[in-house]
Amino acid sequence: MVSRTEGAAATRAALVRAASDLLDEGGPGAVTLRAVGARAGVSRGAPYGHFADKEDLLRGLVVEAWDSLSDEVDRMRATSSAPDVRLEGALLALIRLARTRPHLYSLVFSTRVDDSETARAASRLHDAFLAVVRDLVGPEHALGHGALLMSTAHGIAALEISGHLDPGKWQVHGDDIVRTLVEALPLTGDDMNTRSHRS
Repeated sequence: MVSRTEGAAATRAALVRAASDLLDEGGPGAVTLRAVGARAGVSRGAPYGHFADKEDLLRGLVVEAWDSLSDEVDRMRATSSAPDVRLEGALLALIRLARTRPHLYSLVFSTRVDDSETARAASRLHDAFLAVVRDLVGPEHALGHGALLMSTAHGIAALEISGHLDPGKWQVHGDDIVRTLVEALPLTGDDMNTRSHRS
């Protein structure tokens, strides 16, 4: 028999999935508590038992996305791949979100970090990404290079979403730009051994 707690968790998960689907289909404007409840197949009042309002629900999607990206970056860092390969993978994970779920990407990176849960999730992604950067360039340069890399990845993502980074026009793909950027990072001393030496 399903407990009340388990039932509530299942309902909340169904609401989040429904909201995620509606966001992908029509952007934030398509996500209303009534529409989410209808898509999830629950009573009209059920969404209000889990989310204060639409903004609260959208924040839930943002937190879930940040945590998912953090999980992906953590998994990459745990592999035996060379640090530059792991860093490329982390950057491409961000760009891939924009490619596959542009509405969610735009929502995630336009949401203000103004409550404890979004702050936790955002900080977790920040720390996970900086750890991957630090593995390649060392702790002294991690923040500066991390800001450069993150800003560039967002630029690539935004230009791809808008259609202004057309490979047919520029004769280069976003993945190639990421690789060029990572290869251009200055390394010194023992750090040179962290390169994958790919051709």
